[in-house]
Parts: sequence; C-alpha cells; structure tokens
Amino acid sequence: MHIQIQPSDELPIYKQIVRQVREGIASERISPGEKLPSHRELAQRLVIAPLTVKKAYDQLELDGAIETRRGQGTFVTAAPPVASLEDRRERLRTAVRRLLTDAWASGMSLEELLGLLTEEHAITHAERQSNSTEKESL
Repeated sequence: MHIQIQPSDELPIYKQIVRQVREGIASERISPGEKLPSHRELAQRLVIAPLTVKKAYDQLELDGAIETRRGQGTFVTAAPPVASLEDRRERLRTAVRRLLTDAWASGMSLEELLGLLTEEHAITHAERQSNSTEKESL
C-alpha cells in the first residue's frame, strides 16, 4: 500500500489517508483481505503521529472498508457494505460541489469538466482491469 501525504493539501492528513485507502480499494490496488500496515508502521513511514493514522483507520472501520482483528492486525473487508443510493449520493455531494467550484474558479466549462471526468473514468477502469488481470495470473 502506497500512501503519500501532501502537507500543502487543504485536506487534513487523516482524511488524505482515508481518501487514498478508499481509492486503493476502488481501483483494486488494495485487495479485499489485504493486511494494512499497523498504526505505528504507517506513521513512521509517513512521519506523522500514530494517532493520526488511528483516526483514519477508525473512520475507515466505521465506514466498513476495513476491520481490525485483535492480535492479527487491520485488514480490508472482504465485501464492504453497500450504502443506500441516498447515502452514496449525499457522501459524494460535497466532493461534487468542491469539484464544480474548483472547475468554475479555474475557468473550466461544464463540458470540459465532463470530458475530464470521462477521461479519468476510462483510466481508472483500465487500472482496475489491469490489477484484476495481474492478480489472476498470480
């Protein structure tokens, strides 16, 4: 698992970790059942406080993306619970508003933004396919 912290990012560090773990799971770079580094290991690697990692892991566990097994470690859940359509829409609404605001502030039209989303969707889909193929060949 590769996580990179951006100190200049407006997002708090623990949320950067949450976002990157979610992205890793969504793109299948992180597999169901995969063991995550301990709080201390990840904190040392990122040069941050272990409590920051704990806060991120607590959020991911609350969301059902990971689970902690006493004496064994923290793992990606085999099948994260699927939230209702309403919950998923509400969770994404803030991100969509931020994206639209950033696009507007940078002078990007809605059509250009939709084109960018389409390109990124294709890239993410190809990465998922590639990751699935790699795992099948192992």
